[in-house]
Amino acid sequence: MDEQEDVTIDPETGEEIEEGNQEQKIAKMRGELSVCRKEKQEYMDGWQRAKADYVNALKRFETETTNAELKGKVKAVETLFPAFDALERAKEHGDIPEGFQAIIKQLESAFTSLGLTEVETKSFDPALHEALGIDQTKDKDADNSVTAVLERGWRIDDKIIRPAKVRVAQYNSGE
Repeated sequence: MDEQEDVTIDPETGEEIEEGNQEQKIAKMRGELSVCRKEKQEYMDGWQRAKADYVNALKRFETETTNAELKGKVKAVETLFPAFDALERAKEHGDIPEGFQAIIKQLESAFTSLGLTEVETKSFDPALHEALGIDQTKDKDADNSVTAVLERGWRIDDKIIRPAKVRVAQYNSGE
């Protein structure tokens, strides 16, 4: 063997590889490397899809939990509305015992703790109010304003639980 000659050793077997055989070995290793790169990309793509599915599932579960919580709150307050309305009407029509006043305050406090807020009733908005009657007015500025609240409306955040039942002023010039 000549000292100037490069000798290639097969790492698997430890034997000397002939020069013609080296190209075959390199081609084989390049093929194996290509297969490994394809497998790596498939694994990476699969992992990324699984991660995206997991993130989407977490978001979906969070949304479903929020919706279920809201649904439970709505169901609870809807069962309390009739009693609350009856107490409100009794309060409007005369003196009611102090104990009933306390019950009204407790119900209002319970509604607040559940996140309910009363629907504004300054000017009529069909998304927030249910018009049960019209009152004629000669005042042009009072047109489309709420003249009487017959039943309070309630909302949680942007969701209307119950629209306010109101009477609405309608401008009539009298001509």
